[in-house]
This record gives sequence, structure tokens and C-alpha cells, in this order.
Amino acid sequence: MSLSVLLEQITTNLNKISQELEFPETSFTVSPSKSDFGDISCNVAFLLAKSLKKKPIEISQQFVEKYQKYLGEFISKVEAHPSGYLNFFTNTPKLNELILTNSIKDDYGFIDVGNKSPIVVEHTSVNPNKALHIGHVRNIIIGDTLGRILEKANFDVKILNYVDDSGLQVADIILGFKELQIPQNPPEGYKFDQYCGDEVYVKTTKKYEENPSLEDKRKKILQELEDGSSVTAQFGHEITKKVLQAQLETCWNLSVEYDCINFESQIIISGLWKNTFAKLQKMQLIELENEGKNSACWVIRGNDNDDDKVIVRSNGTATYIAKDIPYAAWKLGLLGDPFYYSEYPNSKQTTRKLWETSLHPTTHSKQNFFGEKVITVIDSRQSRLQQIITSIMSKFKSKPDAYVHLAYESVTLSPDTAKHLGVETQGKQTQMSGRKGLYVNADSVLELLKNKTSEETKKRNPDFNQEIISNISNDVAVGTIRYEMIKQDLDKIITFDLTKSLSLEGDTASYIQYSHARATRILEKAETSPQFDSGFELLDNEYEKNLVKTIGLFDISVRDAAKNLSPKVIARYCYNLAVAFNAFYEHVKVLDSGDNSLINARLALVYSFKSTLAKALNLLGIVAPERM
Repeated sequence: MSLSVLLEQITTNLNKISQELEFPETSFTVSPSKSDFGDISCNVAFLLAKSLKKKPIEISQQFVEKYQKYLGEFISKVEAHPSGYLNFFTNTPKLNELILTNSIKDDYGFIDVGNKSPIVVEHTSVNPNKALHIGHVRNIIIGDTLGRILEKANFDVKILNYVDDSGLQVADIILGFKELQIPQNPPEGYKFDQYCGDEVYVKTTKKYEENPSLEDKRKKILQELEDGSSVTAQFGHEITKKVLQAQLETCWNLSVEYDCINFESQIIISGLWKNTFAKLQKMQLIELENEGKNSACWVIRGNDNDDDKVIVRSNGTATYIAKDIPYAAWKLGLLGDPFYYSEYPNSKQTTRKLWETSLHPTTHSKQNFFGEKVITVIDSRQSRLQQIITSIMSKFKSKPDAYVHLAYESVTLSPDTAKHLGVETQGKQTQMSGRKGLYVNADSVLELLKNKTSEETKKRNPDFNQEIISNISNDVAVGTIRYEMIKQDLDKIITFDLTKSLSLEGDTASYIQYSHARATRILEKAETSPQFDSGFELLDNEYEKNLVKTIGLFDISVRDAAKNLSPKVIARYCYNLAVAFNAFYEHVKVLDSGDNSLINARLALVYSFKSTLAKALNLLGIVAPERM
């Protein structure tokens, strides 16, 4: 049992009372309250006031009178606040025991929202022609964190990464290597993905301006890529796999893992697109344009002022959105599965087995990467295209929320950070562009964060050996990047600042991680493990009670994050939990109280905090360090 179960009990009891009083049904909320409003509050009286034509306080008083028989062991009293709220006061010793004894269990925070229903989260899906930059990282961390949260909420989660190996960007790389004779091997120490992005892609796109005839060659390459047996397609696959491996190395360094890699070229060759195209025609969702700029193209008609969207060009090649439509239907299990599966080679994943699709028979059995619901993490600039896919999937599946586009805004760099990383900047922030070569790859940011953390760790802990410093530096650097990408609302642009993100004060990963290390030190100094069998009534000052209550909000936060697809909820919970602990740390003596029973109770609270914070940070993909 946890605080969420107590809230559910109160909700059930209030519904029973409402029926007894013959009040109309209403959807009210029961939630932990702010100070001066008891421990738990409910707004039921406000919602009933209009239909009952009574003041909220009068209705609340009726509920208070009836609730006395439902008090039980966890609620000591119920009051009608003058404002009209129903305020519940908990039995502090019992609530302390309930929360603290449950918090140290391995499954604490688990809540059954999903009932093991299969759900697909697709993220990353970066064109295989360049290194991942800090803007891509927001996509990756949102998707990975959301997958972790949904698993905690009892969904059967499948994480997919879709590789666009047949699009314009891959054609540009092939043209650069084959037509422009750019060397295929990067200089020593230069990652292949970075080399393709910095050198090959940028140089090739500039050549189009100088020599427009190269556009025709690119179109030919695109056509050959859709023929899986062509020499061009085979060369493109080799290049794609090398770039993909380098990109995945970056993702693994950021504690990101996947279940399956899908390749766009296989969507075309497998026949999935052909079948989907026929279905779109039959359902009259697309039309053949006979005139104008889109003559001889198949298009999806725009709504109002939206432009028509071409899905098949006049030369017969499919556009970006055309390939996304069958893939979306495949993820929802609406099409037969034409793929074979093999284990991805050179995988460095530690918790999930990584598969990749293939069109050639393998020794492995069929896998199942379909979901009743699909969440696709793509930035807001793709909203128009995603709206089209969402609309088509709702017609295919007859369920409006089966396909969800989780949009987010871009990441920019602060002037100081851009300067640190050698990027010229104008104004207050730097926008990134792969085509112009104006971007900061994620590897560089991670390395710089590690270096700065290492320097600070050496200053604070001169006795630490290099291995310990290296581990701390990595955990803090990864935690910093992940937290900065998660703590903001998805519809807000992030301006990443290197120095501010590493601060031990304020809303940063370092601040939260440091509170965990601080709790660890307290427990180490105690030289004894706390007992969780008595003494909970001793935890009764405001700092102790606030920390206990905040620990008790964990599964409620998981529920809210899962239902609203909002990773920020867990980031905010981690921060609030750290704030509550640091307030407790500043005002409460844990080891010097002089009372062994009180020392044990407070150590139990510290242990509970440490255990809960580690579980919550794990949902963010952040390590809770023992030392900092």
C-alpha cells in the first residue's frame, strides 16, 4: 500500500457518501495538499455547488459528518475548510510507517496504468549521414525516458529506431563518395558519422549550388536506392551501417537502449509500401494530380490553407511521408510482418537485447514489435506531416488515439557554450543546421562536461583515484545532459548552457545527484543499518513530515507522467524530493540527537529518501552516485 492507494480509498469513500446523500455524479480530484490545508484535499464541494444550489462550505460539512465512519487507521480527522475544500489529516505515525516501509521495496513507485498492454515508442530516427548533435539528443532522451516511465507504469514497451537509409541525405553521401571522389575513410581519430556530416555532407550540398546538373545524378541515386539489388543500394547500406554504428555508440554512452532497428529501404522493398499505397487509393485518401507543379504526382489534399502533400513523385519514387505511412501501420500491427530478425552485431546494450530487421531468412524466430498504441517522438517542425499520418492511422484502425505524435521544440546553445565549443554565434542563442555544418555534436558536449566535472571532482576530493573520478565524471556528465533535456516543457525551446547546468545549486542534475551522495555519507557515518520496525511516531517536525510526504508521491508522479506522456513530471519530482531532503538536512540533526530511537527513525528516513531518489533518477536514465 502507498499514498496513491490511500487517495483511491478516500475517492471511493466520497463516492459512497455522495450516493448516500443522493448527490449527482461528478468527477472530483483527491490530491496531496499544500500547507495549511491538511495532508490531502478534495474539491468535490465546489463541483457540486452549482447543481445543488448551495455554498461549497455547506456541502463540505455534509461530507465531514458522513465521513466519520470511514476514517480508518490512516485518517485521523476530516475538516471543512472555510474556502469549501475538504481537508483530510492523516495519522502521522501510521502514514510514516506506510510510506517508509514500502519505499525500500524494489518495486516502489510501480503503478498499474498500462495493464501490460503493448505500446511502441519510436525515437531517435536520425538520418544516417552525420553525427548526433545536441538537438537530436533532446529527441533521444525524451523517448528513452518516456519508455522507462511507461514500463514502470506496467506497459509492455517496445523501443524502436527507424533508419532513413533511402532518403536524400543518404543519396548526398553516396554522391559525395562516388561522384565527387571524397575519400571514404576519415582521418585517424575522426568518427565516421562526424566525418560524413562535417566533410562529405556539407561539401556535397555546396556543390549543388556550383553544379546544378548534380541534382539529376542525385535523383538517379534515389531511384537506385529503392532497388535493393542495385550496386548503389548495397553501397548505401554499407555506409548507413557504419554511420549507424557510430551514432549508436553515442546513444549507448548516454545510457539509451533500443529493442529494434528498422530500415526505411526495407519498407519499400518488402512490399509494405505497395500494399499501403493500394489501400490509400482504395479508400480515396490520395489523388493523382493532373496539372500544376505536382502534375503526375500522387498527393494528399491539404485542409484549409495547407498545401497538398506529395507522397509519390512524378518519377515514381516515394517521398519521406510515403515511407512513414506503411511504417506507422506496421507498428500498429495493421499489416503483415514481412521481416526476418537478427541480433544486432557489436551491440553494447546491457539491459535490452537489440534486434534489427532483415529481408533475408535468419536462424532467429519472428519477433513482435507491434503496439496497440504508438508514440512517435519527432520535433514540432514535422507536426504537419505527423498530423497527416495520425489522421490516416485513425482511419486505418478506427481509433483516434492509436497513433500519437509527441512533439518538442528545438535546442539552442547559449553564447558562452557555443564559444566554448568553437561555434561562431550571433545574438542570445545559436540555432543548429546540419546542412550548413553549424551544429555541435553530442560527443563533444559529453566530453567537455566530463572534463569540467573531472576538474571539479579533483578539487573537492584530492584523495579520489582516477577510476573513481572517471566514473563520477561520466555519471554527472550524462546526468547533466539528460536532465537538461527533460526538465523543460516539451513546447519550450531549450537554451543549453554548460556552466549553469553543472551548478550544485538550483534545478540541475548535479544538485539532485549531490543530495543522494550527501545521504550516502550520513548512512556511512552511522556505521549501522536503520531498522524499519518502530519509532515512526518520532518523525513529527515539519521537515521530517514534508520529506516523508514527498517520498510518498513517487507512484503518483509515475502515474501522472505516464498518463500525460510527460517525462518532465519525474524530473520535477526528483528536484522536489532533493529540495525536501536538503531542507531536512539543514534543520534536523540525524546522528547527534542523543536519542537512539530517534537516530534510528531519522536514519530510516534518510535511507528511504536515498532509495526512492535512486529509483526516480533511474526513470530519467541518471545514475545516483554514492560520491561526488
